[in-house]
Amino acid sequence: MNLLLCSINTLKGFYDISGVEVGQHFYWKIGSFQVHGQVLITSWIVIAILLGSATIGVRNPQTIPTGGQNFLEYVLEFIRDMSKTQIGEEYGPWVPFIGTMFLFIFVSNWSGALLPWKIIQLPHGELAAPTNDINTTVALALLTSLAYFYAGLSKKGLAYFGKYIQPTPILLPINILEDFTKPLSLSFRLFGNILADELVVVVLVSLVPLVVPIPVMFLGLFTSGIQALIFATLTAAYIGESMEDHH
Repeated sequence: MNLLLCSINTLKGFYDISGVEVGQHFYWKIGSFQVHGQVLITSWIVIAILLGSATIGVRNPQTIPTGGQNFLEYVLEFIRDMSKTQIGEEYGPWVPFIGTMFLFIFVSNWSGALLPWKIIQLPHGELAAPTNDINTTVALALLTSLAYFYAGLSKKGLAYFGKYIQPTPILLPINILEDFTKPLSLSFRLFGNILADELVVVVLVSLVPLVVPIPVMFLGLFTSGIQALIFATLTAAYIGESMEDHH
């Protein structure tokens, strides 16, 4: 009963977290729902950048890749190696999911590090990187949770739930609680780092708009890339963990 109450409180906490606001938001009304319009706008921009880059890179494929095709093949090889390292020999079907996670977060983070979105004024609210919004990072983290549950159940069936009593049934509550703490830590780590980086850049640009913000922006690019790599690596690791055999 205590574990059930803890789970309910955790889910309620996710709902409360979705209301966290930093800065002014641009809201859209869709039916009875109120959504953060600036997140959708910047997310569409990021998706357009990814689709445009992929289209240009493979528009005229060559047997010996050059230019954009060479770069895209390098990125794909990097994602495949990361997936194989964390998941194992059954990594193949998960490369698109891991790659999508990594590229979306990477470009979203870099857009926040390179573009001072908050300086662009809207009639009501301000723009920001998609990963600057807690709703985006929580959604990505929940997708990760759904992915590793699906991976475990599709491979082992109901026997997957046997992991909760490994290595001893005494750890059942802790193993269940872990499934709630994983998305919580994923979402807050990404949200906190990107928010802090954007705030520092915006403050410095508004105070000293010429030279001083440049080193901080370069540091933000490095941090943004590392955060995307951490998120994608942990996602692959959780999927691999759910598929491994427990003895």
